Amino acid sequence: MTYRIPTVVAASAGACALVLGVSAPALAAAPAQDGDQAMVSVFHGVPGLTVDVYANGEELLGDFEPGTVTEPQALDAGTYDIKVFEAGQGPDGTPAVEKKIEVPAGANATVAAHLSADGKPRLTAFVNDVSAVDAGKSRLTVRHVAAAPAVDVRAGGQPAFTGLENPKEDTTTVDAGTVSADVVLAGTDTVAIGPADVDLKEGTSNVVYAWGSAEDKNLALKVQTFSGMESAPNAVNAGRAGVAVAPNSSEGWQAWVAAAGVVTVTGVLVGRRFASRRA
Repeated sequence: MTYRIPTVVAASAGACALVLGVSAPALAAAPAQDGDQAMVSVFHGVPGLTVDVYANGEELLGDFEPGTVTEPQALDAGTYDIKVFEAGQGPDGTPAVEKKIEVPAGANATVAAHLSADGKPRLTAFVNDVSAVDAGKSRLTVRHVAAAPAVDVRAGGQPAFTGLENPKEDTTTVDAGTVSADVVLAGTDTVAIGPADVDLKEGTSNVVYAWGSAEDKNLALKVQTFSGMESAPNAVNAGRAGVAVAPNSSEGWQAWVAAAGVVTVTGVLVGRRFASRRA
């Protein structure tokens, strides 16, 4: 079964992905009605870049490091004034990026700041499937967000997903349990990441991010897990941000992505820092 979301946003928006992994209590948007919220988390998959993120003048994320996925947070629908600084440069300095962000109700999503297949920073928005799974089952999603060619993902040595390209995803439902997963170059046995054990608990939705850069030899996996799929199929589940695996070993959301200017910013910070690092 394949679950694809055509929601890739321009590469220049990389820094904005860091904006949305915020702590809801710190935000000061216009009041929202009951149920007028979104669940939003962020995965930071741009190697070598650490930032501080401010919203409405309050620091939300300090020293936000690559390889981190934030806990899902309930955000009131509204508009937020977001400023992104190079770590340690805010809040009185000049922000590298400033943008007003509109957050709509009804979203359950992860925004990934990552590298394209050819190594350019980009922003991709993914809808998280938190619908129910059958008893004894678990949902497994793999998202290719690494600077690397197409890959196959194997579970227990057998192909689970084949020909997966950046920045696409693929999803299936599997028996709950621990699986040994690795990532190989498409159509080969050349291991790019892993193997590593992934614990797929019953009633969970597990998202595995393959991120980093093949050229820089820092490819890694990150797992984000949402729980409660078996008991509350119609609820919006906060879940939990999963644990990292060592390197080398919905309509509301669609409206958000479609809205002009919602997640498009000038990626000054990401582009400048990434370019200088590679130079």
